[in-house]
Amino acid sequence: MAMLSSLSPEDLIPAEHPIRRIRQVVDVVLADLDAEFEAIYAAGGRPSVPPEQLFEATVLMALYSIRSERQFCERLSYDLLFKWFLGLAIDDRSFDASTFTKNRDRLLDHDIADRFFAAAVAQARLRRYLSSDHFSVDGTVLEAWASHKSFKPKDRDRNEPPAPGRNAEAGFHGEIRSNKTHESTTDPEARLYRKSAAAPAKMAYLGHLLMEHRNGLIVDMELTQSDGYGERAAALTMIDRLPATRRRRTVVELSPAAQLSAQVRGTT
Repeated sequence: MAMLSSLSPEDLIPAEHPIRRIRQVVDVVLADLDAEFEAIYAAGGRPSVPPEQLFEATVLMALYSIRSERQFCERLSYDLLFKWFLGLAIDDRSFDASTFTKNRDRLLDHDIADRFFAAAVAQARLRRYLSSDHFSVDGTVLEAWASHKSFKPKDRDRNEPPAPGRNAEAGFHGEIRSNKTHESTTDPEARLYRKSAAAPAKMAYLGHLLMEHRNGLIVDMELTQSDGYGERAAALTMIDRLPATRRRRTVVELSPAAQLSAQVRGTT
């Protein structure tokens, strides 16, 4: 196939396509992290998918709302824009979805994901893609890996033997449970949280994003306990981490429960 065709994915992506500007930023960031990738991935053994391609794949999944890694790998087999972004030839085969699973813990343990995000934001700032004056903060509920059955009284007898079986039955009818009196035995930092009056209570955390208004880019993120005050506290924390400025900053909270506008003055 490659011998019969003179085309490459590079020839098929329009010169003015915005994905080209995104790839320029990603390439610079990954080049800066090259030495750290070399230290994490030991030489020798069977050839593996380069970690750079896994990060590029993650960027594409976010940009094109790909719902799963398996769905991404299926699309990579026929989408020429995806192949171009990952530096693959037209006839290169997609990698298996299990590649993400096998490498995720290795990358997270070395904080490479956090450094990749910070470096990408820094590059966007250097290229003047970011606004420095107007921001929005929004949050979402992140369900914890803890079940309702693990939510037990704090003053319980800790020497009490566990119920038999891996998934023993438990009844909560008529029992008053709250974060003040109960905690999860498997994830003590998780909190019982209800997103709205019509939604069920779940063991959860809150994730928060700070977005600038020029291009709608995410410039910071924060994880808090689901205590009802996390979004405001996270907004102030993320604003404090922005580069100092003498100009006044506008921050809008997008939570439907509290449409708030606040002005935060930058410090030098």
